[in-house]
Amino acid sequence: MTNLDIIKSTYEGKTSEENGKNLAQYSAENISWTEAKGFPYAGTYIGLEEITKNVFSRLGSEWIDYKFTPEDYVASDDKVVAFGTYSGTYKITGKLFTARVAHVWKLKDSKIINFEQFVDSQPVNDAMK
Repeated sequence: MTNLDIIKSTYEGKTSEENGKNLAQYSAENISWTEAKGFPYAGTYIGLEEITKNVFSRLGSEWIDYKFTPEDYVASDDKVVAFGTYSGTYKITGKLFTARVAHVWKLKDSKIINFEQFVDSQPVNDAMK
């Protein structure tokens, strides 16, 4: 698989569970994952266990239908950028949001070693108020 195919497999599976399995399969043991400053889950997490605890578990428990809808990809050597839109409804407030986002992935030897999120955090934070 190409680096682009690997990243697409983390977004475009039939279910969220399939996407998660693909992420786990292609993640390096010490993957570095950075959620943008200003985003509710901001920070850098190392390893899939930390990422799951601090990002995915919270997204799954605090939101209804939280998702990233990819619109386009740009691939160059060891980097892949995915552009698209986040959407979801915050359980506590019942507010729906959409926000523009870009994800920058870096791979080495067909393993994901780095992820960085760039997002318009304001709509997300507004939905949580």
